Amino acid sequence: MPDIITNIIYCFATLFIILDPLLSVPVFAAMTKGQCSTEIHKQAFIAVAVAGGLMYIFLVFNKMIFDLLGLNLPSFQVAGGILLFLLGIQYALGIEIGHCKERTKTAVGVVIGTPLLCGPGTITTVMLLSRDFGFLVTFIAISLSLLATWLVLYYSEFIQRMLGEVVTDIMGKVLGMLLAAIAVKIIASGVAALAVLPH
Repeated sequence: MPDIITNIIYCFATLFIILDPLLSVPVFAAMTKGQCSTEIHKQAFIAVAVAGGLMYIFLVFNKMIFDLLGLNLPSFQVAGGILLFLLGIQYALGIEIGHCKERTKTAVGVVIGTPLLCGPGTITTVMLLSRDFGFLVTFIAISLSLLATWLVLYYSEFIQRMLGEVVTDIMGKVLGMLLAAIAVKIIASGVAALAVLPH
């Protein structure tokens, strides 16, 4: 039992760092500015539902999806790790890689849900955790991380007022560095797995 709890805590912490809802707070607050509380809470739910839907889909059907596309986990791991690393660098250095078109307010929840919360790095991590810790532990960790993420977005206005833009920015940079470090580990593991695959 202690091992299961430890594994759940580890998986939850990993997913929470990668989802990084605190980084989404200023973005979410800016995109929902001028909307009523009911609409903001609705968009928070949509964002978490979109992210959670993708995470659960890849948790349950990852092998089927990979077989259908003729892919393997190590190659997806390396690709996802690279994208995750770029995302971490972007957050840590405060730079923008690529260009994101302006979205309408009705699409706020979808944009926050993916790719901001759940992108290739999150999907890769879900699959790796499932492989290393099993379905049940990963399922519980996903559920807990989504609950925590929803709470952060639900109270995004309050959190930003309490922390202020400076503290929020600093936390985003620190989490960005942690994200980049996790990405390096994912890439290294993927490269090692590819090296031993039969050609």
